[in-house]
Amino acid sequence: MRILAVDPGSKRLGLAISDPTGAIANPLTVIPHVSRLLDAAAVAEQAAVHEAGLIVVGQSLDEQGQPTFEGRRAARFASVLRMQTSLPVVLWDEAFTTQDARAARIALDASRQRRAGHLDDLAASVLLQSYLDAHPSS
Repeated sequence: MRILAVDPGSKRLGLAISDPTGAIANPLTVIPHVSRLLDAAAVAEQAAVHEAGLIVVGQSLDEQGQPTFEGRRAARFASVLRMQTSLPVVLWDEAFTTQDARAARIALDASRQRRAGHLDDLAASVLLQSYLDAHPSS
């Protein structure tokens, strides 16, 4: 089963998709933020196009495991997304996904100019791989 991951942000939403076996995450695309409702519709459409069976939404948590301000925004987005699709939507801790994506670009020896762009789809890929690693039978 393919799984779609969303790294929600205030300017862009990064999307990643798993391979058909649900083992490997790949960056998919970046969607510019418009509104929660329109963003959710766009994500639901991508899930349908790519025949995903599950959507994972990144949620930032604080040191006590409680949602941060952005984490609460992600939870509200997930609620709206659940109204846009019949697929299950789960929240997953997105701790350090952007930093991990940046480190991956550096490790791949990307030029400073290429590293300067957005990391949203790569962060979604890191988020999804974290979920896949924790749920190998999904």
